[in-house]
Amino acid sequence: MALLSVSLKALIVGGTGLLCLESFFGFAADAQVSPPVSDGASKAINLGGRGWSAPAATVATAPKEEETLQFNAKAGFASDYIYRGTTLSDRKPAIGAGIEATYRSLYAGATVATVRLPTRPDAEFTMAAGVRPTLGKIDFDFGATYFLYPGEMTGGPTNGIEYWEAAGRAGTAISESFRIAAGYAYSPNVSNTGAWSQYAAAGLGYQVPSRLLPQDFSMSFTGAAGYSWFGTQVPALGGFALPSYLNWQAGVTFVHKSLNLDLRYYDTNLSKENCYVFTGDPNAAPGGRINPITNPDGLVSRWCSATVVAKLWFAWGE
Repeated sequence: MALLSVSLKALIVGGTGLLCLESFFGFAADAQVSPPVSDGASKAINLGGRGWSAPAATVATAPKEEETLQFNAKAGFASDYIYRGTTLSDRKPAIGAGIEATYRSLYAGATVATVRLPTRPDAEFTMAAGVRPTLGKIDFDFGATYFLYPGEMTGGPTNGIEYWEAAGRAGTAISESFRIAAGYAYSPNVSNTGAWSQYAAAGLGYQVPSRLLPQDFSMSFTGAAGYSWFGTQVPALGGFALPSYLNWQAGVTFVHKSLNLDLRYYDTNLSKENCYVFTGDPNAAPGGRINPITNPDGLVSRWCSATVVAKLWFAWGE
């Protein structure tokens, strides 16, 4: 039971604080000032965020007036809810929505998404706030995100898995079509386990020139890789650090007015045994290599293995 709780915390680890650019495949929290189609999709570099709050690669609009309060929203469907290479929906479809308000470089927003986790929450809610300044040609994003899981089973060593995370990212165009981004996130008590978590990632995006595409249509290719590592959990959860690991992903995003479609490949270097340790997958099966400390039953999970995900969503007001 301890291992189940321990692993679950890691599954929720990290968080969307990495506030970057792309929905469900994004690098973070809700919206941002939407760029025109000429560079919008290239900014949708997935650095390992989660939720339906990330903006990018959505509606093309005229530049926003900085002195007014702006709102945007999005909602959609995904064939799997992937977070830094691991599923949050038990390899099943998920739906989600998000809303954000911005004023100048300040923003605040909230999202909701369906999940299937060992503590059986009704959904995942996030609340995020921060600032997105620009210095020269570099766009920054600094913020904090709080994760809530209403309806989950309480009790046990942690009595719930709610937690918060702070993060920052930076991105810039290196040519008319190419863009790079990088970010870092930190939580002092990830999923209420007593362990800190850190995550670093970098990615590259390419926007197909608009002259090659139909009007009101954009297409971009993006890819990124990230690394997660963790501190030691409380003794009640085993007193060991969760396994550090690499994750990577690559895909293509299509945008037509408010309609967005993303097709993406995800994978990690976690073994099936460490995947169970990390996620607490309740469907894990015996047959793996035994670790007397972290996995004495040799359980294995497919929650961290390679997969391809399709996501369709609509965005308004960006």
